[in-house]
Amino acid sequence: MTDYLSLARAIAPEITALRRDFHRHPELGNREFRTAERIEACLNGWGIPTRRLLDTAVVARLDGALPGRTAALRADMDALPLTEATGADFASQTPGVMHACGHDVHISAALGAAKLLSDRRQSLRGSVVFLFQPDEEGRGGAQRMIDAGALDGVDAVFGAHVSPELPLGHVGVRYGKFYAASDTFRVVVHGVSAHGATREKGVDALGAAAALVGRLIDLPNTLEGERAVLTVGTLSAGTAENILADRAEFTGIIRSLGPAARTALKAGFRSCVDEVTAAWGATAEVDLRESYPGVVNHDDMTALVERAARSLLGDDRVRVIDRPTMTTEDFGCFLEARPGAYYHIGAGCGLPLHNAAFLPGEEAPVLAAALHAAVIGEYLK
Repeated sequence: MTDYLSLARAIAPEITALRRDFHRHPELGNREFRTAERIEACLNGWGIPTRRLLDTAVVARLDGALPGRTAALRADMDALPLTEATGADFASQTPGVMHACGHDVHISAALGAAKLLSDRRQSLRGSVVFLFQPDEEGRGGAQRMIDAGALDGVDAVFGAHVSPELPLGHVGVRYGKFYAASDTFRVVVHGVSAHGATREKGVDALGAAAALVGRLIDLPNTLEGERAVLTVGTLSAGTAENILADRAEFTGIIRSLGPAARTALKAGFRSCVDEVTAAWGATAEVDLRESYPGVVNHDDMTALVERAARSLLGDDRVRVIDRPTMTTEDFGCFLEARPGAYYHIGAGCGLPLHNAAFLPGEEAPVLAAALHAAVIGEYLK
């Protein structure tokens, strides 16, 4: 197996310079114009042709000299609306915007892998498609890239995220369900207003909503053996203390693991709304919207990643993650379309994602570049 870790360390200054540049110049979702131009300049300079999708998405294709399959590697590009507090000498120069989720690491690692693989294209079997995706933090760019043809001709897809839970220099793999599916909801309960002293003459929309919130929060407990979360984040109703509210509105999120749990929770949600409003004599409007589908890894592709990681780093630096996370990520759209796996790279900074002081160590993109190249090489061989 090619020693991609040594090769990545040999180009570490280049990877580090790229990471610092992306970190200094963060851009919000669907506005990653400078980022896309910088990516294109690197790839084209290494003889890897690129094309644009969705204004800021970059798709590049590296063809090896030998025939074979096609693997894709995805990196998300967008930053967060947050004022940086890292104190780094390469801190964000854009007020109110920073890479607080490690996407600067993701971009530079994918570019590092592209450089490593392009330098060995004469011995490379098959092809590699590099997917630089906008707007992961917003409404999601993955499905829009797929709809625009980004996965055409691709046989498998891989990607990674930096993880605060892992030490620098370590890798985490997870079999099966990894990230939660995400759904949002808005419920408007309608009743009939009346004097608070004669509530029997009206229909209490606030009371009905409160009862419904209690039922819904408990709904995940009905899923046997599955983790799920339902959170009501807002509730508003009423105009005065002595008037029965004729309208109440609440909003929230549902997080579930796997398509079966997602379907069951949505069905249970609607049943709860119907039962509670009927009991109170109220009516309700429900807006239940699907967002990211969650990340469910394919076992054979995860085994390939684990094998490549152990060969590259040694057994003591590779962890099999035993619990899925209830956070979400739209890489799952790619895994619904093609076999593949998503894995974690140790950030080594001890702070949570989306924190204003979040700053992965500088070895992270170097190690990630080596691992990406090793995983792609393992798949293509």
